Amino acid sequence: MNREDRQGFTLSQRIVLAVVPRVVWALLWVFGRTWRFEVIAEDGVTPVVFGQKAGPEIYCFWHQCVLPCTVYFRKSNAVILISQSFDGELITRILRMFGFDAVRGSSSRNSREGLLGLKHVIESGRTGIFTADGPRGPIYQTKMGPIKLAQTTGAPIGAFHLQPEKAWVVNSWDRFLVPKPFTRIVVSWAQWTHVPADLPAEDFENKRQQLNDALERARMRAYKHLGQRSR
Repeated sequence: MNREDRQGFTLSQRIVLAVVPRVVWALLWVFGRTWRFEVIAEDGVTPVVFGQKAGPEIYCFWHQCVLPCTVYFRKSNAVILISQSFDGELITRILRMFGFDAVRGSSSRNSREGLLGLKHVIESGRTGIFTADGPRGPIYQTKMGPIKLAQTTGAPIGAFHLQPEKAWVVNSWDRFLVPKPFTRIVVSWAQWTHVPADLPAEDFENKRQQLNDALERARMRAYKHLGQRSR
């Protein structure tokens, strides 16, 4: 039997946690310096640009964009919601090496702890980030967490997609993107989603679908800008 530490990780998992984040950080640092970001946005949308400090807002993007987002938003002082799984711990350690902080929890039904943590983040003047379809999908289907957080904080939700011109696509549920060196990456912003504080519970699904549509418009606009076919 594998021996476990106090966090519930096996010996092999602890070795991975000790080694992999440093390797990924080094590779991302080298590869990321060669990526060229190009920002586009729907009419009337003011996008957040590289190096800009983010305010008390909520950002949402699809799980497949984690790597380019890590590089692009590394100076934003944002906090991301990450699951309490082993994979979540691995991602958390990598993100912290890029200057991010993390709230551990879920964006689905049993989300109280994670949403409470992000509520405190928003109230402190920082940005809370969701991988909207994470951590296990289904792909391109946002959870209800961002809508609930926006209602309780009054923060607007920014929807965007980062699409590399050239990338390796991992055979995973989210079709995880690994941008190739020296590639162009389109940062595509859609309209912001606003959730009134007095929104009735029966209207939450409509707002969730509105956010989902915004994320998909951002993705399709990025494909079109690059002359790529939608996947």
